[in-house]
Amino acid sequence: MMRHLLQTLFAACLAGAACFNAAHAQTKPKVTTLGPDFPKAVMFVGNSFFYYNNGLPGHVTNLEKAADPANKASYRNTMVTIGGSGLDWHDMENLLRPGGIGAYSFDEQNNVVFNKPGRQYEAVVMMDCSQCPIHPQLKGAFTDFAKKDSAIVRAHDMRPVLFMSWAYADKPEMTAELAEAYTIAGNDNDVLVIPAGLAFARVRKIQPELNLYAPDKRHPSLAGTYLASCVTYAALTGRSPVGNSYGVGLDPEITQLLQKAAWDTVQEYYGP
Repeated sequence: MMRHLLQTLFAACLAGAACFNAAHAQTKPKVTTLGPDFPKAVMFVGNSFFYYNNGLPGHVTNLEKAADPANKASYRNTMVTIGGSGLDWHDMENLLRPGGIGAYSFDEQNNVVFNKPGRQYEAVVMMDCSQCPIHPQLKGAFTDFAKKDSAIVRAHDMRPVLFMSWAYADKPEMTAELAEAYTIAGNDNDVLVIPAGLAFARVRKIQPELNLYAPDKRHPSLAGTYLASCVTYAALTGRSPVGNSYGVGLDPEITQLLQKAAWDTVQEYYGP
């Protein structure tokens, strides 16, 4: 059945039909790439949407290493998360202190590697709580902290990035609202936005039988985390995830579908 659905998807994309998102941001992003100097060491600051399924940053690292084995030792992604947190729960200045988080890591032989002192990361990906950017009582804090934290990240000679989260399974109208809020914040602060939420909407449209959610209808299933990881990989590296050998143990046909949906979403969101 999955083979037939995947073939149907590719045929529809070639026809220019099914590759249009179920929802999108009305505003176009100003920043569309981190290149040519793409970051290899990234801190992810957020909440349980990042840490579900053994952590989205680890899956991004595996995608990067699979695509670039000659430089796999250079890729390093770390998550700093608090369940249910908004950006205002995190002390960004403290997280980026010299000699603090990311001062050392471990290689594949479990040897300690001391990272560049004073600038442990090249970029910081930030996500607010799942409804904060559009909640009447919290969206002001999202706007304020997107600006404040972006400035702090830049002051530490790193690049700020915003992560657009996805709608709840039972509230699909959140997709367009979150997309617009994150895109506007990205434009206001000249930062790249990772359109994970739009990829969720795309897959739900082209393959509604594929479950992207945990039973609570909010957190991601393993397929949801993998989809978000593929979008993040594409945004951070400028490379397509299509054909990447890292599939997190999912059925190969599901892996292909998610990789292609992620790449189509990134191209559409960042395109003219």
